[in-house]
Order: sequence, then C-alpha cells, then structure tokens
Amino acid sequence: MKSSPAAGVRASATFATILLALALLLPASPVRGQSSWQAKVDPWVLRTAERDRQTNYLVFLSEQADLSPVHGLRSKDAKGAAVFERLTEVAQRTQAPLLHDLAAAELPHRAFWIANMIWVESDLATLQELARRSDVARIYANPRVAMDSGFTQRRADRAGGAGPEPNLLQIGAPQVFWSAGFTGQGVVLASQDSGYEWTHPALQNQYRGWDGVGADHSYNWHDAIHSGGGSCGADSPVPCDDNGHGTQTLGVLVGDDGAGNQIGMAPGARWIGCRNMDEGVGTPATYAECFQFFLAPTDLNDQNPDPALAPHAVANSWVCPPSEGCTDPEVLRAVVESVRAAGIVVVAAAGNSGSACATVADPPAIYDASITVGSENLFGEVSNFSSRGPVTVDGSNRIKPDLLAPGEDIRSSTPGGGYLSFSGTSMSAPHVAGLAGLMISAVSCLAGDVDAIETFIEETAQGFTSGEQCGGVPGDQFPNNTYGHGFIIATLPSESLCTVGIGGAVSGVDPRRARCVNGTTGQSVQIQLAGELSWDCGAGGLLADPGDRVSQLVFGPATSGPIGGSASGVSVRQVTCLNATTGQNLTIQSTEPSWDCTAAGLLVSPGDRVSQTVRGVAL
Repeated sequence: MKSSPAAGVRASATFATILLALALLLPASPVRGQSSWQAKVDPWVLRTAERDRQTNYLVFLSEQADLSPVHGLRSKDAKGAAVFERLTEVAQRTQAPLLHDLAAAELPHRAFWIANMIWVESDLATLQELARRSDVARIYANPRVAMDSGFTQRRADRAGGAGPEPNLLQIGAPQVFWSAGFTGQGVVLASQDSGYEWTHPALQNQYRGWDGVGADHSYNWHDAIHSGGGSCGADSPVPCDDNGHGTQTLGVLVGDDGAGNQIGMAPGARWIGCRNMDEGVGTPATYAECFQFFLAPTDLNDQNPDPALAPHAVANSWVCPPSEGCTDPEVLRAVVESVRAAGIVVVAAAGNSGSACATVADPPAIYDASITVGSENLFGEVSNFSSRGPVTVDGSNRIKPDLLAPGEDIRSSTPGGGYLSFSGTSMSAPHVAGLAGLMISAVSCLAGDVDAIETFIEETAQGFTSGEQCGGVPGDQFPNNTYGHGFIIATLPSESLCTVGIGGAVSGVDPRRARCVNGTTGQSVQIQLAGELSWDCGAGGLLADPGDRVSQLVFGPATSGPIGGSASGVSVRQVTCLNATTGQNLTIQSTEPSWDCTAAGLLVSPGDRVSQTVRGVAL
C-alpha cells in the first residue's frame, strides 16, 4: 500500500530485547505516573496481559484526521478521494516514530489509516511503556467477538423459486423499482461478514470480480483473517465462507439466480466483499480492516488502494458486544464516521437482544453514523427478538433503531448452492442497504449523499404505533425506540432530492478564496475560504438563470495529492489550471463535472500558488 504499512510484522524477541529497544526509542516526554498510563488502557487489555502474559490491542494515536472540511463536498468520488487523502496523510506523518519503535523491538503489529491506529501484540511491560507515550491517546481492547447468537435457522419447507420473495414484495421493491427498470444497475454494494460463496448461482453473476468468463478478485475481495480461517484458511485469495452467515445475508442484498430465485433487493447491482470473522468470530481490528478496504479497495497484495472503486453502501450483519470484551463503545466510532464521510452508506443490524429496552448496545449499531435496522415480521409487527433503544452504553440516549425491515422467515442463499429460511436482524439490514442501492440506481446524483438517502428512507417509512415506551419515548411518536421511523417502503426518489446550486470543490490545495462570476449579467461574488475544500456560489449571493455563462475560480497553495476539483450546478465546458509560482498554464476541454489538473500535466510542489478556473453554463 502506498500509505502506511498494512502487513503485520511477526517475529520473536526476548523480553530483554523488547525492553531495551523500547527504553532507547520511546519519546523523551512520555505521560508520567502509573494512574495516568492505566487510565489510557481498556481494562480488558490489562486483565488479559496480566493473566496470559501476552495480549493484543489497538493503539489510538493522539492526532486523528479532521474530516469536517470534506462534509461540504458533493460528489461521491470527491468525498472518497478527500477522505482517503486526509486519513492517509495523518497516518503516514504521525505513525512513523511508533512504527519504527515497534519494528526495532520486533513486536507483531499492523498499521491502519481508516482511523489513526495500530494493532499491537505484546506483554504487560511493553503495554505499559506504549501507554506512557505522549503520542498515544488510548489503547482499546481487541478481543475475538462471537457472532450474535440470536440468529436462527430452519429448513426451507415453504415453496420458493417462483419469483420475488414475500419480504421483497412487502417492501415493494419489485413493484416500484424493478418495474420502472431500476434493479441496482450502476451501483456497487458491499458486505463484510463470515465470507461468501461467490459461485452460488444467486450471487456469481452479480459479483464485480466476475465478467461472465473469468474472475478477477483484486479490488473486489479482501480477507481480514490472517491466521486460522477454518475451512477457508488464512488470507484466502478468493471469496470463501467458513460459516455460512455471509452467504445468507448477501443473498438478501443482491441475490437472483435468473431462474426464479429472486431473493435480493437489488439484483442488478454488483457486489464486493470482505471476510471479517474467523469461523463466526471477529475482532475490532478485523472489522476495521474491512471498512478500510471498502473505503479504498486494494489489489490482492493489499497494495495500491483506490477510493474510486469504493462501494455505494455497506451492509453489516454483525455486532461487537461488551459480553465478548468490547467494553469500550467508542472503539469503532471513528472508523464508521470515516466511511460515512466518504459518501458510503453504512447500514448495521440492530442486534437480537430484544424485547427489553436499551438493548441496541453494540457497535456499529449504536453509532449516529450508522443506519441501524431492526426486524419486523410480514404482519407489520416488530419482532420480539429485535433490539430496542435508546443507546445508553455511550451515554448518548440516542434513539435507535432508525428503521425496521423484514427479518423473520427470510429465504436466502446458503453455501452449496441451496436456499434456507432465516430470522434475525442480520436479515433485516441488507434490505435497507439494497434499498439505498435502488435509490442510487434510479437517481444517480444521490451517490455519495448519505444524508439525503437516509432522510428519504426515513420520511417514506411506514410508522406503526406501539405500547412500548422505551427511553420514555411514547410508542405513537416517531421516531421511537421500537420502530425507529417505521417500516421501510419502496418509493421512487426524484432528481429534486439532490438538486444543488452553483458551487465547487477542490483537492490537493489549501483554498484561500473562491470567485464566482455570472458572465451573462456581470455579477461577481468572492467567498473567503479557511481550509474548506468546497464553496457555494449561491450562498455567497450569486444569481444565475439556466443558460447563464458562469465561471468559478479558486486559489490557494498546493498541499499533497493530485490537484483537481468538481463543479455543481453548471454544465462544464472548460477548466484552466495555473501554477502561478512556475507560470505553467494548461487548459482542459471537458464536459465532465470533475477534472484532474495533475493528470492533465500540471506540475506542482507543496506550497506552489495554484488556481483552478472552471467555465460553463448554469443548469
């Protein structure tokens, strides 16, 4: 990988060698005092280090990437590229000293950039030394987490294979989207789970790595299991399922064998996958590794990450419960927030710990950045097993779930090419990820606009009243902690959901100001920028009618990464890229809404004064 190392370093070392290397290499100004270093460490890590003499954990560094300037970007590609650039820049710059020390001490470790963290395996003495470092903010537990045991299974004793399954008809996907010609074409959906039988007849043709003749698993599959791995082994180079759960949940997302087994919400979409569990057991590190792969997929050597190949939505039919050692609910929050900031819809199963209140208690379902889905039966009743809110484990009292979807007696694919029926919120979550895919297929400008997608699904959901009052929220108020906003209903979105005014966004520069000009009327407005990567000419006061000649100029010093940008609200005709420091000037003739000055030949060094001017016609 071009960013921080992704491969773990494994070697043996004597206890004396480890202590000597760390003593020589640790910063001169560590955090002092036993109580201060212990306060940084999750209690599970301390207990296992004392009991087992060796433990593994996630070291969160003090500096984390600021993704707030990215929120104003409009296109999914621009968001993904900007998030990737910011995350990897912080990781490369701040991890280097610690990675050097870990390598010198011959400690097993694996670096991440999805959040600025490093997985480490060590003894208690080394753990203490790492916790004393001033560049370490927190040490999180990394236990092996068993899959939610509330997932149930029974024989597929009812008829199937004669068209869309009842759960899909209940939502209305075939009647509303499919009948209008939108089955998910042009959309990529992802799932991280126990793995996938990619050759299943209901899944193979939808796999992005299959072209109808041969398979290419690069950028389409990643295995986060690096030891063990059951029947699949470790680091499987091809999609493989050592448990069956992943094959089942993926079927609800995209499944269709072309012979009547229509089991998936978005059968016209393509899918990519990541295995995050070893025979049904995962860790926060494996979950984070899959999220990192989805934000910027890599080749099979975990190299050359490319955020342009990221999926539109990710289905997560798993939870990380405290009962298995995930005692800190914050462990995956930054990871999930990074994925959403990149314009990727994150859907999470609520869990199967109902019907008690406050049972939505595990990552990633507890996070505001996740769209959390509970289960409902085919009669419009919330499933007894479906977890309820509010979220109390992190003190937020957040209302969850957000939505309900079918989760009882759901017929889906199984390893071996067969079909069975299953129940659990694991089956509910892929319905919502699939619905997001159908929406994007119908209205492509929704790609990357997670807020608009979530709001539309919630506003079109069918609310049901309930006698439950979890968290003191009445069951006839929406959202509530039983139904959320209600049961998802397929509704065609319109282009108006993502209609935006005239504006733009850039990458590779630190913008100082933007100037918007209506060449037809002569009006000009200037917008001062303080590091924001995007601007809104309309909010700055520019008035324009469709057909008006509009230009936008943005100026600022070059930072790192490719110089480029995108424009909204205009039909682009021409882009001028200028390095005012060197005098190089080039023009790109294009009708595309985005451009890449670097690819077009602009040469810059960090600090060079760069401007980009886009000219076009107002839409």
